[in-house]
Amino acid sequence: MRWQLRLREAERGVFKAVEMRRLPAAAGLTISAGKMSVLWSTGVAPVSIRLDDLEIICRVLGCDAAGLLVLDPAPEEPTPRTPPPLPAAETIGEAWA
Repeated sequence: MRWQLRLREAERGVFKAVEMRRLPAAAGLTISAGKMSVLWSTGVAPVSIRLDDLEIICRVLGCDAAGLLVLDPAPEEPTPRTPPPLPAAETIGEAWA
């Protein structure tokens, strides 16, 4: 999963975590500085987030959950390598002749 909170905030003109804490607070959701630090992180999606909190964040940013949480494509499975076929038993001696 990719967490795209900062991208959605930038689309709304919000470029600081302090500004982002104010938006949900106006909608009734108080986010601590520590929790906002985790949510603000761009590299890692939060391990968990309450659905009620996610709903308010989506509402104040004008997006849906699919705009914040983007599913990364599944890694491709490596194709199994098949060894080259072995020569027939009768042709093995011909190579030495």
